[in-house]
Amino acid sequence: MSLQSINHLEMFLRRCTAPTLRRCYVTSVSGTTAHTAGSSNKGSNGDSNNKNNKEKSKSGWRSVLRFCVPFSLGALVSAMLILPDDIVTSTVSARSLTGRRKEFNFIADVVAGCGDSVVYIEIKDTRHFDYFSGQPITASNGSGFVIEQNGLILTNAHVVINKPHTMVQVRLSDGRTFPATIEDVDQTSDLATLRIQVSGLPVMKLGKSSTLRSGEWVVALGSPLALSNTVTAGVISATQRASQELGLRNRDINYLQTDAAITFGNSGGPLVNLDGEAIGVNSMKVTAGISFAIPIDYVKVFLERAAERRKKGSAYKTGYPVKRYIGITILTLTPEILFELKSRIQNMPANLSHGVLVWKVIVGSPAHSGGLQPGDIVTHINKKEIKNSSDLYDALAEGHKVLEIVILRGVQQLHVKITPEDP
Repeated sequence: MSLQSINHLEMFLRRCTAPTLRRCYVTSVSGTTAHTAGSSNKGSNGDSNNKNNKEKSKSGWRSVLRFCVPFSLGALVSAMLILPDDIVTSTVSARSLTGRRKEFNFIADVVAGCGDSVVYIEIKDTRHFDYFSGQPITASNGSGFVIEQNGLILTNAHVVINKPHTMVQVRLSDGRTFPATIEDVDQTSDLATLRIQVSGLPVMKLGKSSTLRSGEWVVALGSPLALSNTVTAGVISATQRASQELGLRNRDINYLQTDAAITFGNSGGPLVNLDGEAIGVNSMKVTAGISFAIPIDYVKVFLERAAERRKKGSAYKTGYPVKRYIGITILTLTPEILFELKSRIQNMPANLSHGVLVWKVIVGSPAHSGGLQPGDIVTHINKKEIKNSSDLYDALAEGHKVLEIVILRGVQQLHVKITPEDP
């Protein structure tokens, strides 16, 4: 429509301006002739030339007006012909935006389909009570999700074990709270199941992590920083991140790496694909943009073994090895992780070559009381180098009453003393 209007406008301008241009040409030629003639008769026809000059001036102004008016009309016609197209285009664009929220908000659709099955897990310290409510204070927290309608919940093992003098409490998405019992634990895979006495719960569907591709959209659900029902989104960065690359020597797991924001409290929550299926269990974070989840295919093997134990009547009965407790979650700094940290964090010491990263510190724990903070890097304990998480556990097992720990906090080297709790 706009091209047709331009063609009509071109024809209109030609018709309007052709006579005017011809008059301007004729006037110019006649003016030149008259000027030549006037020059030859300069002495005898002075008054006649003045009169002719005035008439030429009037004729020139008329020619200018005749030339400009058609262009003004052309501009007006152009605006009238082309403007409706613009108005129609903007109207169509505005109308085409209607319904886009419902059509393209795929993250919200995923959360609406599976968010009700995510639970908030609190670890209550039975030795300390809130002054106003008289209830046990929260020592730690995490996330989980319902996998059976009769109250079976999946989470990380480090969320619920190795915290002496505590009890586990689960809060559902509708606000109801129930005490929970630990049913099965596998510390090697860092998985555990809880049981609450309730039925008819919404269940999270389990997908297949073997079909995942790098770049797929995923949604992390959980309770970071005790903020329950929190949603973050990102993509799968790697589908086969070996546990050896993370410094986890005793685990034969290929972790899922994602850039979805996972922080304290997200542990145990589901990593969900766009079909609303759990394809991983949020496990740990290294730094912003680098987090890891346990693949759901590995989780299914753990759940099958747990179900077999329950059928045989040999379900979990506080059978996991109890260690001395300091209240931290750690990650070994492998050369690959160190390289990533140094490229992302400007104040990382260039000569740092080993250590373990303190990812989480439980409030009220010996580590918290001793001064450890999330982000600290432990390099030595009792004058021994700490190169991986096994070295730290060995230092705990030696039985020293006080641990003298050397840490790096930014570019500062600090010394802290921690007194572990015996089991």
